[in-house]
Amino acid sequence: MEPLPSSSEPADEGDSSGPRLATDTPKHSGRDTVRVTLEWVGLVVLALVIALLIKTFLFQAFYIPSESMVPTLKVHDRVLVNKLSYKLHPVHRDDIVVFKAPAGSDPGIDDLVKRVIGLPGESVRARGGHIYINDRLLKEPYLPPGTFTSDFAPVKIGPDEYWVMGDNRGNSKDSRVFGVIKKHNIVGRVFIRIWPLSRITFM
Repeated sequence: MEPLPSSSEPADEGDSSGPRLATDTPKHSGRDTVRVTLEWVGLVVLALVIALLIKTFLFQAFYIPSESMVPTLKVHDRVLVNKLSYKLHPVHRDDIVVFKAPAGSDPGIDDLVKRVIGLPGESVRARGGHIYINDRLLKEPYLPPGTFTSDFAPVKIGPDEYWVMGDNRGNSKDSRVFGVIKKHNIVGRVFIRIWPLSRITFM
């Protein structure tokens, strides 16, 4: 005769160690969904804030719309500007800078990109196709051989002012048109071309 099960052994139906049925649902699933959603929203907002801070204080990308800096920069090139540079050191001659478009430049364009030629306190002029700073010939190795700069009379540059010109001397509206630019209007220094990928170059 088979022995009867002891009354101390749990019945099969009440065995809590068995597998969970497919119909079982975890507790607080709705609350977990809300928490995960809020975390993602927080990450997106944080990423946007960081991107805004970077654009405002550190780096900003600019699109080259004209031929004024050919051959150094071509139409449709994209460059990255360091907005912190001139808070750490002075503006240097030969720097390529982005600045707020002054009166007399092309309408509808907010920012321009040119090369720094003359510094505060200097006298700049063009004679015989070349630039002279304080009556000394300026060497410009970034220009293609044979580049001719049209003559203009001497200009005395004031404090916190800069004389800027495009490398494409025959097709550039620059300080020869709108005069010197103020330091506070300089957005930053172009330090790298990021597009096209085949011509990524530090400037």
